[in-house]
Amino acid sequence: MLAIFLKTLPFFAIIALGYGAGRSRFFTEEAAAYLTKFIFYFALSAMIFRFSANLSLAEIWDSQLVLAYLLGSLAVYLLATAVGLARRIGLEQTAVEAQCAVIGNTGFLGVPMFVVLFGEAAIGPVMLVLAVDLIVFSSLIVILITGARDGRMSLAVLGTVGLGLLKNPMIVSMVLGLGWAALGTPLPVPVNEFVVILGGAATPGALFAIGASLASKSAERVSVAGYLSVCKLVLHPAAVALAVIVLFPLDPFTATIAVAAAALPVAGNVYILAQHYGVAPQRVSAAILFSTAASIVTLPYVIAWVSGA
Repeated sequence: MLAIFLKTLPFFAIIALGYGAGRSRFFTEEAAAYLTKFIFYFALSAMIFRFSANLSLAEIWDSQLVLAYLLGSLAVYLLATAVGLARRIGLEQTAVEAQCAVIGNTGFLGVPMFVVLFGEAAIGPVMLVLAVDLIVFSSLIVILITGARDGRMSLAVLGTVGLGLLKNPMIVSMVLGLGWAALGTPLPVPVNEFVVILGGAATPGALFAIGASLASKSAERVSVAGYLSVCKLVLHPAAVALAVIVLFPLDPFTATIAVAAAALPVAGNVYILAQHYGVAPQRVSAAILFSTAASIVTLPYVIAWVSGA
């Protein structure tokens, strides 16, 4: 536990550095937004493209992992949905809270952290987890909110979801990388060096951007934020662990990556969606702040527990 905590500590130290820069206004909210955009569209996309270009779909596809992660996540999603409906907060707010309960910061925190902690062998499983989050749950929240407002489901909603997926740079870079890998041709040396250099900015840049963006987050609705943080940091990894160890047994390494991914704090893109639709952005903001702070302790503990360290 201590060894893993010390390994993860530098990552959270960079987040803290970004947070300090944001709180002191040395790094403004606008600067954090543009840094996030650079990481999202360029550095992280270059990293994902490089990794996926050196893999094949057959190498990374694992139906057991997809089913296990999807089932574990869905169980917590439905639980959070039931709690939200029981509190009579409406379908829109319920959908946002359920999203907080299962969508972790896989892209900005999980991908760079796990590659450093576990090696490049982690990229296949973590890419599948990222795909499940982006394709299934990020689509589901749009469908639920839009459907609740329109009172019905329409082809226009599905078109919006599909267009959102096509515009997501992480999905695009993943597909392009796997497409290149299917050609069976190594990346040309200049191209490979280009994505190596650009992708190298992803890890420190993403961590710093997380911290800087957290500096503008509020801590309203503390009780709800605490409940959502427990769902994300405790219930979600527990449900995924049950799925990958008991229901759909995976090899220890893949199971560790899946459970560790489930133990990541609430993702920043949940806040972007909440703000875009005007549905409880302060609640999501507080959940991101609380879960990120708490994950400094909970994430190493989960990794140590599931890996038997």
